[in-house]
Amino acid sequence: MITAGMVKELRERTGAGMMDCKKALTETNGDMEKAVDSLREKGLAAAAKKASRIASEGLVESYIHGAGRIGVLVEVNCETDFVAKTDDFKSLVRDIAMQIAAANPGYVTREEVPEEILNHEREILRAQALNEGKPANIVEKMIEGRLKKFYQENCLLEQAFIKDPDKTITQLITERVSKIGENISVRRFTRYQLGEGIEKKSNDFAAEVMAAVNK
Repeated sequence: MITAGMVKELRERTGAGMMDCKKALTETNGDMEKAVDSLREKGLAAAAKKASRIASEGLVESYIHGAGRIGVLVEVNCETDFVAKTDDFKSLVRDIAMQIAAANPGYVTREEVPEEILNHEREILRAQALNEGKPANIVEKMIEGRLKKFYQENCLLEQAFIKDPDKTITQLITERVSKIGENISVRRFTRYQLGEGIEKKSNDFAAEVMAAVNK
């Protein structure tokens, strides 16, 4: 059953019309994520329409954690200086900076992952699948399926949001695009960790950042 609450949630996430949202939910049997994808594919989601617009304003945010043990610089772009100064946008950029500190992504999108890294990962996954005794004819399909997990762990936009693991960073940004009314994109980031590359006692910095977030 498609409820008014479901339609309202989909509208808030995509900015699409009420009837379009209801139709998308009906066609996907109430699956919210599939309904979002359906609206974007049809060009009905406001966020999807805005994605082609140039975003050259925005903010460079810094986040320092643990008395200087982890530092993040991230550039998040929007379309106008006016939006860049709003609390909604600043809050989003801050959340993204904290996400980078806690989850330590290597890339913004999967398209940024170098081919040699992917080939190396495929070889590891292929060996794992064969060692598990999987039939050769399904190994390649398994590799592509397991690469999805690699992307989810290493690509910022595909990571689960640390404050709400039920949504990805892409979904977080899409929600804010619908609310703010401008295209928003993460352009680049740098993450520094004290002593990185120097052999020393291991610390769970991600857990520390999460603890700070939840205080």
